[in-house]
Amino acid sequence: MQLKNLTGPFLRDEDGAITVDWVVITAAVVGIALAVMITLGGATDDYSDTIASTMDARGVSSY
Repeated sequence: MQLKNLTGPFLRDEDGAITVDWVVITAAVVGIALAVMITLGGATDDYSDTIASTMDARGVSSY
Protein backbone atom coordinates (compact mmCIF):
# COMPACT_ATOMS: atom_id res chain seq x y z
CA MET A 1 0.00 0.00 0.00
CA GLN A 2 1.36 3.39 -0.94
CA LEU A 3 1.77 6.25 1.51
CA LYS A 4 -0.35 8.47 -0.76
CA ASN A 5 -3.32 6.13 -0.35
CA LEU A 6 -3.04 6.32 3.45
CA THR A 7 -2.59 10.07 3.84
CA GLY A 8 -5.53 11.17 1.69
CA PRO A 9 -8.32 9.80 3.90
CA PHE A 10 -6.45 10.90 7.03
CA LEU A 11 -6.26 14.51 5.85
CA ARG A 12 -9.94 14.57 4.83
CA ASP A 13 -11.16 13.01 8.10
CA GLU A 14 -12.74 15.60 10.41
CA ASP A 15 -13.41 13.38 13.43
CA GLY A 16 -12.03 15.01 16.54
CA ALA A 17 -12.20 18.55 15.19
CA ILE A 18 -15.17 19.35 17.44
CA THR A 19 -13.13 18.20 20.44
CA VAL A 20 -10.44 20.72 19.61
CA ASP A 21 -13.08 23.44 19.30
CA TRP A 22 -14.51 22.61 22.73
CA VAL A 23 -11.05 22.58 24.32
CA VAL A 24 -10.31 26.03 22.90
CA ILE A 25 -13.69 27.42 23.99
CA THR A 26 -13.33 25.96 27.49
CA ALA A 27 -9.84 27.40 27.85
CA ALA A 28 -11.13 30.81 26.78
CA VAL A 29 -13.98 30.71 29.30
CA VAL A 30 -11.62 29.69 32.11
CA GLY A 31 -9.18 32.44 31.13
CA ILE A 32 -11.91 35.08 31.12
CA ALA A 33 -13.23 33.88 34.49
CA LEU A 34 -9.74 34.08 36.00
CA ALA A 35 -9.22 37.57 34.58
CA VAL A 36 -12.52 38.74 36.09
CA MET A 37 -11.71 37.17 39.46
CA ILE A 38 -8.27 38.76 39.55
CA THR A 39 -9.63 42.15 38.50
CA LEU A 40 -12.56 42.21 40.92
CA GLY A 41 -11.01 40.19 43.75
CA GLY A 42 -8.99 43.00 45.30
CA ALA A 43 -11.81 45.52 45.08
CA THR A 44 -14.26 43.07 46.63
CA ASP A 45 -11.89 42.32 49.48
CA ASP A 46 -11.39 46.04 50.20
CA TYR A 47 -15.14 46.65 50.08
CA SER A 48 -15.87 43.81 52.50
CA ASP A 49 -13.27 45.21 54.92
CA THR A 50 -15.01 48.58 54.76
CA ILE A 51 -18.38 46.99 55.48
CA ALA A 52 -16.94 45.02 58.40
CA SER A 53 -15.35 48.09 59.98
CA THR A 54 -18.58 50.08 59.55
CA MET A 55 -20.57 47.30 61.21
CA ASP A 56 -18.08 47.15 64.08
CA ALA A 57 -18.26 50.93 64.55
CA ARG A 58 -22.07 50.78 64.78
CA GLY A 59 -22.05 47.91 67.23
CA VAL A 60 -23.45 45.26 64.90
CA SER A 61 -22.24 41.85 65.97
CA SER A 62 -21.09 39.39 63.37
CA TYR A 63 -20.60 35.68 63.77
